Amino acid sequence: MLTLHVVTASTRPGRKGRAIGEWAVTQARAHGKFAVEDIDLATVNLPMFDEPRHPRLEQYEHAHTKAWSAVVARADAFVFVTPEYNFGPPPSLINAIDFLHKEWLYKPVGFVSYGGVSAGTRGVQVTKGSITALKMMPMFESVALPFFSQYFHAETGVFDPGETQAKAAVSMLDELLRWATALKPLRG
Repeated sequence: MLTLHVVTASTRPGRKGRAIGEWAVTQARAHGKFAVEDIDLATVNLPMFDEPRHPRLEQYEHAHTKAWSAVVARADAFVFVTPEYNFGPPPSLINAIDFLHKEWLYKPVGFVSYGGVSAGTRGVQVTKGSITALKMMPMFESVALPFFSQYFHAETGVFDPGETQAKAAVSMLDELLRWATALKPLRG
């Protein structure tokens, strides 16, 4: 079974992204075609990129980089759960991507984005430029959550964007499975 990492990108205090990430993990587990790992960049807690050598050399000096390398290396596919900050992705996501090189190669990425009217899609577009430089394959199918705060239950705080977004998640996960299967031989 292929391994999917659902990566919650926002690390700021008071973030809502963690609940959205948990929803994405639930959707991925219900899909049933991946071994799903829940990765939270706030828990990973990477400093700003601090390796003295370029990541393509894989000569990591710091324990945090070696640990992050092991996490990313064991994944066959990713879902990045990301907000949009100033028409771009959160710095925590770009920093996490920039720490590594080979570990990302030939792996597909889906997006669950959230924000206001744009639903985080402008941040996703910027991220796609960075990941394609690493030979990653961004999925066309995605989950985009406009005005995402409306999907939090007022009394319980539970995040539930409804059936339409759950169906979008299935489409994205189906496509991730196709691409992860097709790309696996390239990582050999």
